[in-house]
Amino acid sequence: MDNVVPFRNVSACVEVAEVSGEWLVRVTEGGQELTRSFELESFALSYAEGQRIRLGLDRVVLL
Repeated sequence: MDNVVPFRNVSACVEVAEVSGEWLVRVTEGGQELTRSFELESFALSYAEGQRIRLGLDRVVLL
């Protein structure tokens, strides 16, 4: 079955924002939202990228 496309959760989203020197990553999935904070931008972006891959999303939204 070479024509199988993985299911993509259309309600899922990964967002990254810098607020007052702190980096926030918000993951929305299945109507639930989880926000994690990071001191370093690189850690936040790494976490966001991992969540993007896990959820099968095309991109991370930078706010």
